[in-house]
Amino acid sequence: MTSSSTPRMHTYKRTSSPRSPTNTGELFTSAHEENVRFIHDTWQCVLRDIKSPQNSERGPQEYVEKNPNPNLHSFTPVDLSDLKKRNTQDSKKS
Repeated sequence: MTSSSTPRMHTYKRTSSPRSPTNTGELFTSAHEENVRFIHDTWQCVLRDIKSPQNSERGPQEYVEKNPNPNLHSFTPVDLSDLKKRNTQDSKKS
């Protein structure tokens, strides 16, 4: 195994103190917030590495379906933040 084929390991450290939502009525533990922050930060690094020309051959690569499923042609992603806002507003109206 050569050094160019060895996977890179990233070390991440916490960059800010945990913040719980104050007006949503939901209570998140510090462990939950740390996990979410870790996943978010790691994903941002992956997106940055995908776009970096230096990593085009040995870095992360975006998966593209070779034979896309025709049933998913009309699929539109759901904005979960928007959906949550609408559900919160609907519950306040009733």
